[in-house]
Amino acid sequence: MLTLSVVSPETLVQAADATDRGTPGRLNRIAEAPVTSHIDAVITLNPAVEDLVPSEALPLQSVSDEIGPSSFPKVLRRRLDKFFADAKISPKADRTMWVKIAAGLTVLVGSWIVIYALKPDSWKFVALYVLSGLAQTFLLLNIAHDSNHNAISSVPSVNKTLNYVFDLCGINSYMWRILHHRGHHSCVNVQGEDDALAGRGILRFTPHEPHKPLHRFQHLYALFLYAVFSLDYVFVRDFESFFFPSHEYLKRTKHPAREYAILFAGKGFYFTYMLLLPVLVLGKSPLLVAGAFVLVHLIVGLTVALVFQTTHTVDSTHFPSSRNEFDNGVYHIFATTADYATSNPIVGWLAGGLNHHIVHHLCPFVCHTHYAPLTRIVKETAEEFGIPYRQHPTMTRAIWHHLILLKQLGNEI
Repeated sequence: MLTLSVVSPETLVQAADATDRGTPGRLNRIAEAPVTSHIDAVITLNPAVEDLVPSEALPLQSVSDEIGPSSFPKVLRRRLDKFFADAKISPKADRTMWVKIAAGLTVLVGSWIVIYALKPDSWKFVALYVLSGLAQTFLLLNIAHDSNHNAISSVPSVNKTLNYVFDLCGINSYMWRILHHRGHHSCVNVQGEDDALAGRGILRFTPHEPHKPLHRFQHLYALFLYAVFSLDYVFVRDFESFFFPSHEYLKRTKHPAREYAILFAGKGFYFTYMLLLPVLVLGKSPLLVAGAFVLVHLIVGLTVALVFQTTHTVDSTHFPSSRNEFDNGVYHIFATTADYATSNPIVGWLAGGLNHHIVHHLCPFVCHTHYAPLTRIVKETAEEFGIPYRQHPTMTRAIWHHLILLKQLGNEI
Protein backbone atom coordinates (compact mmCIF):
# COMPACT_ATOMS: atom_id res chain seq x y z
CA MET A 1 0.00 0.00 0.00
CA LEU A 2 1.51 3.33 -1.08
CA THR A 3 0.79 6.59 0.67
CA LEU A 4 0.94 9.56 -1.65
CA SER A 5 -0.55 12.98 -1.98
CA VAL A 6 0.63 15.22 -4.76
CA VAL A 7 -1.03 18.51 -4.09
CA SER A 8 -1.74 21.85 -5.69
CA PRO A 9 -0.63 25.28 -4.48
CA GLU A 10 -4.11 25.79 -3.00
CA THR A 11 -3.62 22.80 -0.72
CA LEU A 12 -0.18 24.03 0.26
CA VAL A 13 -1.75 27.36 1.19
CA GLN A 14 -4.21 25.57 3.45
CA ALA A 15 -1.37 23.63 5.08
CA ALA A 16 0.65 26.80 5.43
CA ASP A 17 -2.28 28.56 7.08
CA ALA A 18 -2.38 25.71 9.59
CA THR A 19 1.29 26.33 10.23
CA ASP A 20 0.53 30.00 10.81
CA ARG A 21 -1.86 28.94 13.56
CA GLY A 22 0.91 27.03 15.30
CA THR A 23 0.60 23.53 13.82
CA PRO A 24 3.80 23.15 11.78
CA GLY A 25 3.50 19.38 11.65
CA ARG A 26 0.61 19.76 9.22
CA LEU A 27 3.09 20.48 6.45
CA ASN A 28 4.49 17.00 6.81
CA ARG A 29 1.20 15.21 7.37
CA ILE A 30 -0.27 16.58 4.16
CA ALA A 31 2.17 14.43 2.19
CA GLU A 32 1.09 11.30 3.94
CA ALA A 33 -2.60 11.20 3.06
CA PRO A 34 -3.31 7.65 1.86
CA VAL A 35 -4.64 6.60 -1.53
CA THR A 36 -5.66 3.12 -2.61
CA SER A 37 -2.60 2.28 -4.72
CA HIS A 38 0.02 3.79 -6.99
CA ILE A 39 -2.25 3.07 -9.94
CA ASP A 40 -5.03 5.15 -8.41
CA ALA A 41 -2.74 7.91 -7.17
CA VAL A 42 -3.57 11.19 -8.89
CA ILE A 43 -2.08 14.61 -9.22
CA THR A 44 -4.48 16.12 -6.74
CA LEU A 45 -5.75 19.51 -7.83
CA ASN A 46 -8.38 21.31 -5.82
CA PRO A 47 -11.69 20.26 -7.42
CA ALA A 48 -13.28 23.51 -6.32
CA VAL A 49 -11.05 25.51 -8.64
CA GLU A 50 -9.75 23.16 -11.31
CA ASP A 51 -12.69 23.87 -13.64
CA LEU A 52 -12.13 27.62 -13.62
CA VAL A 53 -10.49 29.34 -16.58
CA PRO A 54 -7.17 31.16 -16.20
CA SER A 55 -7.07 34.92 -15.86
CA GLU A 56 -6.32 37.18 -18.82
CA ALA A 57 -2.65 37.28 -17.75
CA LEU A 58 -2.24 33.86 -19.36
CA PRO A 59 -4.37 33.78 -22.55
CA LEU A 60 -5.23 30.52 -24.26
CA GLN A 61 -4.67 30.02 -27.96
CA SER A 62 -5.90 27.50 -30.52
CA VAL A 63 -8.01 25.46 -28.12
CA SER A 64 -10.49 23.21 -29.88
CA ASP A 65 -14.23 23.36 -29.22
CA GLU A 66 -14.13 19.82 -27.86
CA ILE A 67 -11.39 20.66 -25.36
CA GLY A 68 -12.14 23.91 -23.59
CA PRO A 69 -9.71 25.87 -21.44
CA SER A 70 -11.34 24.61 -18.26
CA SER A 71 -10.27 21.07 -19.17
CA PHE A 72 -6.52 21.71 -19.11
CA PRO A 73 -5.89 21.00 -15.39
CA LYS A 74 -8.06 17.86 -15.59
CA VAL A 75 -6.38 16.53 -18.70
CA LEU A 76 -2.91 17.31 -17.38
CA ARG A 77 -3.68 15.63 -14.06
CA ARG A 78 -5.04 12.54 -15.78
CA ARG A 79 -2.03 12.21 -18.09
CA LEU A 80 0.52 12.64 -15.33
CA ASP A 81 -1.24 10.03 -13.24
CA LYS A 82 -1.55 7.72 -16.24
CA PHE A 83 2.23 7.67 -16.58
CA PHE A 84 2.59 5.90 -13.21
CA ALA A 85 -0.45 3.72 -13.78
CA ASP A 86 0.67 2.49 -17.20
CA ALA A 87 4.23 1.85 -16.07
CA LYS A 88 3.04 0.33 -12.79
CA ILE A 89 5.70 2.20 -10.85
CA SER A 90 5.71 4.15 -7.62
CA PRO A 91 6.01 7.95 -7.74
CA LYS A 92 8.53 7.67 -4.91
CA ALA A 93 12.25 6.85 -5.11
CA ASP A 94 13.36 4.34 -7.72
CA ARG A 95 16.69 2.52 -7.99
CA THR A 96 18.37 5.57 -9.49
CA MET A 97 17.39 7.69 -6.51
CA TRP A 98 18.73 5.19 -3.99
CA VAL A 99 22.01 5.07 -5.93
CA LYS A 100 22.21 8.88 -5.73
CA ILE A 101 21.56 8.81 -1.98
CA ALA A 102 24.24 6.17 -1.44
CA ALA A 103 26.74 7.95 -3.69
CA GLY A 104 26.28 11.35 -2.06
CA LEU A 105 26.59 10.07 1.49
CA THR A 106 29.54 7.85 0.58
CA VAL A 107 31.52 10.74 -0.90
CA LEU A 108 30.74 13.00 2.07
CA VAL A 109 31.61 10.45 4.75
CA GLY A 110 34.47 8.97 2.73
CA SER A 111 36.20 12.33 2.26
CA TRP A 112 36.27 12.89 6.01
CA ILE A 113 37.48 9.35 6.70
CA VAL A 114 40.36 9.90 4.28
CA ILE A 115 41.16 13.26 5.91
CA TYR A 116 41.50 11.72 9.37
CA ALA A 117 43.08 8.46 8.22
CA LEU A 118 45.79 9.96 6.01
CA LYS A 119 46.20 13.34 7.71
CA PRO A 120 47.13 15.01 4.40
CA ASP A 121 49.22 18.14 4.00
CA SER A 122 47.62 21.53 3.50
CA TRP A 123 46.77 21.38 -0.22
CA LYS A 124 45.50 17.81 -0.12
CA PHE A 125 43.47 18.69 2.97
CA VAL A 126 41.83 21.60 1.14
CA ALA A 127 41.13 19.38 -1.88
CA LEU A 128 39.43 16.73 0.26
CA TYR A 129 37.60 19.42 2.25
CA VAL A 130 36.26 20.91 -0.99
CA LEU A 131 35.27 17.42 -2.16
CA SER A 132 33.15 17.09 0.99
CA GLY A 133 31.62 20.48 0.12
CA LEU A 134 30.74 19.28 -3.37
CA ALA A 135 29.10 16.25 -1.77
CA GLN A 136 27.10 18.57 0.47
CA THR A 137 25.94 20.54 -2.58
CA PHE A 138 24.86 17.32 -4.26
CA LEU A 139 23.03 16.13 -1.14
CA LEU A 140 21.21 19.46 -0.68
CA LEU A 141 19.90 19.51 -4.23
CA ASN A 142 19.23 15.81 -4.69
CA ILE A 143 18.36 14.34 -1.29
CA ALA A 144 17.48 17.02 1.26
CA HIS A 145 15.10 18.83 -1.07
CA ASP A 146 13.18 15.69 -2.02
CA SER A 147 13.01 14.35 1.52
CA ASN A 148 11.57 17.60 2.83
CA HIS A 149 8.84 17.24 0.21
CA ASN A 150 8.26 13.65 1.42
CA ALA A 151 9.10 12.56 -2.12
CA ILE A 152 11.61 9.81 -1.38
CA SER A 153 9.51 7.24 0.47
CA SER A 154 5.93 6.49 1.43
CA VAL A 155 7.32 5.67 4.89
CA PRO A 156 7.33 8.97 6.83
CA SER A 157 10.27 7.99 9.04
CA VAL A 158 12.53 7.51 6.01
CA ASN A 159 11.84 11.02 4.74
CA LYS A 160 12.16 12.47 8.23
CA THR A 161 15.57 10.85 8.72
CA LEU A 162 16.85 12.13 5.38
CA ASN A 163 15.51 15.61 6.23
CA TYR A 164 18.46 15.99 8.56
CA VAL A 165 20.81 16.10 5.58
CA PHE A 166 20.06 19.82 5.74
CA ASP A 167 21.29 19.99 9.34
CA LEU A 168 24.33 17.93 8.35
CA CYS A 169 25.12 20.72 5.89
CA GLY A 170 24.60 23.51 8.45
CA ILE A 171 21.03 24.49 7.53
CA ASN A 172 18.10 23.95 9.88
CA SER A 173 15.75 21.51 8.12
CA TYR A 174 12.67 22.53 10.10
CA MET A 175 12.92 26.23 9.23
CA TRP A 176 13.88 25.52 5.64
CA ARG A 177 10.77 23.38 5.29
CA ILE A 178 8.51 26.17 6.55
CA LEU A 179 10.11 28.83 4.38
CA HIS A 180 10.09 26.61 1.31
CA HIS A 181 6.54 25.28 1.63
CA ARG A 182 4.75 28.28 3.09
CA GLY A 183 7.08 30.97 1.82
CA HIS A 184 7.54 29.71 -1.73
CA HIS A 185 5.39 26.86 -3.05
CA SER A 186 2.13 28.42 -1.91
CA CYS A 187 2.89 31.88 -3.35
CA VAL A 188 5.43 31.62 -6.17
CA ASN A 189 6.81 35.02 -7.28
CA VAL A 190 4.44 36.97 -5.01
CA GLN A 191 6.24 39.93 -3.48
CA GLY A 192 6.15 39.97 0.31
CA GLU A 193 5.19 36.29 0.56
CA ASP A 194 7.60 34.28 -1.58
CA ASP A 195 10.72 33.89 0.55
CA ALA A 196 12.80 33.24 -2.57
CA LEU A 197 12.28 36.91 -3.52
CA ALA A 198 13.82 38.20 -0.31
CA GLY A 199 16.71 40.37 -1.49
CA ARG A 200 17.20 42.21 1.83
CA GLY A 201 16.90 45.50 -0.05
CA ILE A 202 20.16 44.80 -1.89
CA LEU A 203 18.60 42.82 -4.74
CA ARG A 204 15.33 43.62 -6.49
CA PHE A 205 13.71 40.47 -7.86
CA THR A 206 10.22 41.77 -8.69
CA PRO A 207 8.72 44.96 -10.17
CA HIS A 208 6.50 45.23 -7.08
CA GLU A 209 9.51 45.84 -4.82
CA PRO A 210 10.67 49.44 -4.14
CA HIS A 211 13.53 50.57 -6.36
CA LYS A 212 16.83 51.84 -4.99
CA PRO A 213 19.68 53.53 -6.90
CA LEU A 214 21.95 50.64 -5.93
CA HIS A 215 19.80 48.24 -7.94
CA ARG A 216 21.12 49.72 -11.20
CA PHE A 217 24.21 47.57 -10.69
CA GLN A 218 22.59 44.43 -9.28
CA HIS A 219 23.18 42.40 -12.44
CA LEU A 220 26.90 43.01 -11.85
CA TYR A 221 27.15 42.15 -8.17
CA ALA A 222 24.38 39.53 -7.85
CA LEU A 223 26.65 36.55 -8.46
CA PHE A 224 29.00 37.68 -5.69
CA LEU A 225 26.08 37.85 -3.26
CA TYR A 226 24.83 34.43 -4.37
CA ALA A 227 28.24 33.03 -3.49
CA VAL A 228 27.72 33.99 0.18
CA PHE A 229 24.12 32.77 0.17
CA SER A 230 24.82 29.61 2.19
CA LEU A 231 27.06 31.45 4.66
CA ASP A 232 24.14 33.79 5.33
CA TYR A 233 21.85 30.80 5.84
CA VAL A 234 24.22 29.03 8.24
CA PHE A 235 25.21 32.01 10.38
CA VAL A 236 22.27 34.44 10.12
CA ARG A 237 19.12 33.33 8.32
CA ASP A 238 18.13 30.39 10.52
CA PHE A 239 18.58 32.34 13.75
CA GLU A 240 16.85 35.38 12.29
CA SER A 241 13.84 33.30 11.23
CA PHE A 242 13.52 31.76 14.69
CA PHE A 243 14.16 34.82 16.86
CA PHE A 244 13.68 37.93 14.67
CA PRO A 245 11.19 36.85 11.97
CA SER A 246 10.26 39.30 9.22
CA HIS A 247 7.40 37.29 7.68
CA GLU A 248 4.00 37.52 9.34
CA TYR A 249 3.43 33.77 9.15
CA LEU A 250 6.66 33.21 11.10
CA LYS A 251 5.65 35.75 13.70
CA ARG A 252 2.36 33.92 14.22
CA THR A 253 3.96 30.47 14.40
CA LYS A 254 4.84 28.96 17.76
CA HIS A 255 7.79 26.68 17.21
CA PRO A 256 8.04 23.53 19.37
CA ALA A 257 10.76 23.61 22.02
CA ARG A 258 12.22 20.50 20.38
CA GLU A 259 12.98 22.48 17.23
CA TYR A 260 14.94 25.10 19.16
CA ALA A 261 17.03 22.29 20.65
CA ILE A 262 17.62 20.78 17.19
CA LEU A 263 18.58 24.20 15.85
CA PHE A 264 21.41 24.64 18.35
CA ALA A 265 22.43 20.97 18.35
CA GLY A 266 22.58 20.90 14.57
CA LYS A 267 24.61 24.07 14.34
CA GLY A 268 26.93 22.86 17.08
CA PHE A 269 27.53 19.54 15.34
CA TYR A 270 28.15 21.26 12.00
CA PHE A 271 30.64 23.81 13.32
CA THR A 272 32.40 21.10 15.33
CA TYR A 273 33.12 18.73 12.45
CA MET A 274 33.68 21.46 9.86
CA LEU A 275 35.77 23.92 11.89
CA LEU A 276 36.86 22.75 15.35
CA LEU A 277 37.96 19.13 14.89
CA PRO A 278 40.33 19.77 11.96
CA VAL A 279 42.13 22.31 14.17
CA LEU A 280 42.02 20.39 17.46
CA VAL A 281 42.55 16.83 16.18
CA LEU A 282 44.58 17.31 12.99
CA GLY A 283 46.43 20.39 14.13
CA LYS A 284 45.54 22.36 11.00
CA SER A 285 45.97 26.10 10.97
CA PRO A 286 42.73 27.92 11.93
CA LEU A 287 43.26 30.21 8.93
CA LEU A 288 43.62 27.23 6.60
CA VAL A 289 40.45 25.59 7.90
CA ALA A 290 38.54 28.88 7.82
CA GLY A 291 39.69 29.51 4.26
CA ALA A 292 38.61 26.04 3.15
CA PHE A 293 35.28 26.53 4.93
CA VAL A 294 34.62 29.80 3.10
CA LEU A 295 35.66 28.27 -0.23
CA VAL A 296 33.20 25.42 0.27
CA HIS A 297 30.38 27.84 0.98
CA LEU A 298 31.19 29.99 -2.03
CA ILE A 299 30.73 26.86 -4.15
CA VAL A 300 27.58 25.70 -2.34
CA GLY A 301 26.01 29.16 -2.27
CA LEU A 302 26.59 30.04 -5.91
CA THR A 303 25.51 26.62 -7.18
CA VAL A 304 22.32 26.31 -5.15
CA ALA A 305 21.30 29.93 -5.75
CA LEU A 306 21.67 29.66 -9.52
CA VAL A 307 19.85 26.32 -9.70
CA PHE A 308 16.81 27.92 -8.04
CA GLN A 309 16.94 31.53 -9.27
CA THR A 310 16.92 30.49 -12.92
CA THR A 311 13.55 28.76 -12.50
CA HIS A 312 11.40 31.71 -11.41
CA THR A 313 13.26 35.00 -11.71
CA VAL A 314 13.96 35.28 -15.42
CA ASP A 315 12.78 37.88 -17.91
CA SER A 316 9.95 35.72 -19.27
CA THR A 317 8.20 34.81 -16.01
CA HIS A 318 5.29 36.64 -14.44
CA PHE A 319 5.19 38.29 -11.02
CA PRO A 320 1.58 38.20 -9.73
CA SER A 321 0.29 40.98 -7.52
CA SER A 322 -1.12 38.33 -5.17
CA ARG A 323 -1.45 34.57 -4.95
CA ASN A 324 -5.12 34.96 -5.92
CA GLU A 325 -4.43 36.63 -9.27
CA PHE A 326 -5.09 33.38 -11.13
CA ASP A 327 -8.34 31.46 -10.85
CA ASN A 328 -6.38 28.21 -10.79
CA GLY A 329 -3.05 27.46 -9.18
CA VAL A 330 -1.95 25.40 -12.20
CA TYR A 331 -1.94 28.53 -14.37
CA HIS A 332 -0.07 30.38 -11.65
CA ILE A 333 2.69 27.77 -11.84
CA PHE A 334 2.94 27.94 -15.63
CA ALA A 335 3.09 31.76 -15.57
CA THR A 336 5.75 32.04 -12.86
CA THR A 337 8.02 29.08 -13.59
CA ALA A 338 10.53 28.20 -16.31
CA ASP A 339 12.41 25.00 -17.07
CA TYR A 340 15.93 24.73 -18.48
CA ALA A 341 18.17 22.06 -20.02
CA THR A 342 15.43 19.44 -19.74
CA SER A 343 17.02 17.33 -22.47
CA ASN A 344 20.38 17.23 -20.67
CA PRO A 345 20.46 14.25 -18.29
CA ILE A 346 23.72 15.42 -16.66
CA VAL A 347 22.13 18.70 -15.55
CA GLY A 348 19.11 16.80 -14.25
CA TRP A 349 21.35 14.37 -12.36
CA LEU A 350 23.43 17.07 -10.68
CA ALA A 351 20.64 19.58 -10.06
CA GLY A 352 18.25 17.09 -8.47
CA GLY A 353 15.78 17.42 -11.34
CA LEU A 354 15.11 21.04 -10.41
CA ASN A 355 15.65 22.07 -14.02
CA HIS A 356 12.29 20.31 -14.55
CA HIS A 357 10.77 22.92 -12.28
CA ILE A 358 7.22 23.13 -13.60
CA VAL A 359 6.73 19.43 -12.90
CA HIS A 360 8.27 19.92 -9.47
CA HIS A 361 5.64 22.51 -8.57
CA LEU A 362 2.84 20.44 -10.07
CA CYS A 363 4.02 17.24 -8.37
CA PRO A 364 6.12 18.27 -5.34
CA PHE A 365 5.70 14.90 -3.61
CA VAL A 366 6.96 12.89 -6.60
CA CYS A 367 10.63 11.87 -6.57
CA HIS A 368 12.70 13.97 -8.97
CA THR A 369 14.07 10.94 -10.83
CA HIS A 370 10.64 10.71 -12.52
CA TYR A 371 10.62 14.33 -13.69
CA ALA A 372 12.04 13.93 -17.22
CA PRO A 373 9.17 11.87 -18.72
CA LEU A 374 6.62 13.93 -16.76
CA THR A 375 8.06 17.10 -18.29
CA ARG A 376 7.46 15.72 -21.76
CA ILE A 377 3.82 15.14 -20.82
CA VAL A 378 3.54 18.67 -19.43
CA LYS A 379 5.11 20.22 -22.51
CA GLU A 380 2.93 18.27 -24.96
CA THR A 381 -0.27 18.98 -23.04
CA ALA A 382 0.52 22.68 -22.68
CA GLU A 383 1.19 22.93 -26.42
CA GLU A 384 -2.09 21.15 -27.18
CA PHE A 385 -4.06 23.63 -25.08
CA GLY A 386 -2.07 26.70 -26.11
CA ILE A 387 -0.68 27.28 -22.64
CA PRO A 388 2.71 29.06 -22.68
CA TYR A 389 5.47 26.70 -21.55
CA ARG A 390 8.62 28.56 -20.56
CA GLN A 391 12.02 26.94 -20.98
CA HIS A 392 15.64 27.64 -21.85
CA PRO A 393 17.74 25.13 -23.81
CA THR A 394 20.72 25.31 -21.45
CA MET A 395 21.44 26.40 -17.89
CA THR A 396 23.83 29.02 -19.26
CA ARG A 397 20.97 30.63 -21.18
CA ALA A 398 18.78 30.49 -18.09
CA ILE A 399 21.46 32.29 -16.06
CA TRP A 400 21.80 34.88 -18.81
CA HIS A 401 18.05 35.57 -18.82
CA HIS A 402 18.10 35.82 -15.02
CA LEU A 403 20.77 38.52 -15.27
CA ILE A 404 18.73 40.27 -17.98
CA LEU A 405 15.79 40.45 -15.57
CA LEU A 406 18.01 41.84 -12.81
CA LYS A 407 19.26 44.52 -15.19
CA GLN A 408 15.72 45.40 -16.28
CA LEU A 409 14.49 45.64 -12.70
CA GLY A 410 17.56 47.63 -11.74
CA ASN A 411 16.85 50.25 -14.39
CA GLU A 412 13.07 50.42 -13.86
CA ILE A 413 11.67 52.75 -11.23
